[in-house]
Amino acid sequence: MSRLTRRQAVFGGFCMGCAGAHGLMASSASAQGSSAGWSPPAADQRCPSRWGAADRRGSMNMMTPERAKRAAQLIRTGEIVECGQTLNQTMPFFGTRRFDVHLKRTFMNPEPNRRGSNEELVVAEIGQVGTQLDAFPHQTIGDEGYNCVNIPRIAGRGGFAEMGVDTVGTIFTRGVLIDVAALKGVATLPDTYEITPDDLEAALRRQNTRIEEGDAVIIHTGWGLLWGRDNARYVRSCPGLGVAAAEWVLRQNPMLMGSDNWPVECSPSKTMPDASLPVHQLALAVHGVHLLENMKLDVLAQRGQHEFAFAVQPLKVQGGSGSTVAPSALF
Repeated sequence: MSRLTRRQAVFGGFCMGCAGAHGLMASSASAQGSSAGWSPPAADQRCPSRWGAADRRGSMNMMTPERAKRAAQLIRTGEIVECGQTLNQTMPFFGTRRFDVHLKRTFMNPEPNRRGSNEELVVAEIGQVGTQLDAFPHQTIGDEGYNCVNIPRIAGRGGFAEMGVDTVGTIFTRGVLIDVAALKGVATLPDTYEITPDDLEAALRRQNTRIEEGDAVIIHTGWGLLWGRDNARYVRSCPGLGVAAAEWVLRQNPMLMGSDNWPVECSPSKTMPDASLPVHQLALAVHGVHLLENMKLDVLAQRGQHEFAFAVQPLKVQGGSGSTVAPSALF
């Protein structure tokens, strides 16, 4: 059986270039269930990517001037809502991640105009704290990342030689907020609530909103209300996308997926309890779609703002696995 024929068999007849067909395992997920465990698609099912074997940009191939112009047309009042959490020492952290600020009171310069100067030393993991965007090398399937790139081959003491966060560039596209918390009539979804495709479709109908190719698809769970208030609960688990819901979003060909929780997905997974953050593998390693975590979405949700121009620029950390970011919604 040829590679294309094998893919068509797995994906129910989808062709290799069809939108969202690559690597989707919804049928496998539902058929296997929690008892049989979950595995990401095999290499010959996910590679080469829809943009070819040499591609390293994934969904950022959709960041075109035309898409930026369409996003700009959504700006009517000029209002801006910031969607990034403030970086400080009271943030939720995992393991040895840290963010320490040490103020450097320098000196009063000797000239008669008495110019004083101050600065700071920041000791931090700048890629994986706060509101953060994941680059493709951040997650792997075994030793392989997006487009089956061997990650040990591109890893060095100075960062990743390919697909580092410095290569992502500016993201300026249409943003869509899917407010699942509002659909359920709660401020915060319950711990470990696993969002389903039906939830997403119902929320979009309620909002009278639809997803378009190249959108930044952002999920409001309400979990961000715990940020800096109950950090222990925030990091212990979280509601978010289940595998089936993530596959549903990925079939729409988003530019990125984001949420106000720490992994975008539900953790731990209820339907895939033996899998470690499977949506991370699907988004980053299989589909080449960046994840945007720990967003501040309460203001957008309160305003009922479900469509907007979305802007974010990762730091130019050469070869980095991710970047602390400060995204904004403009409308």
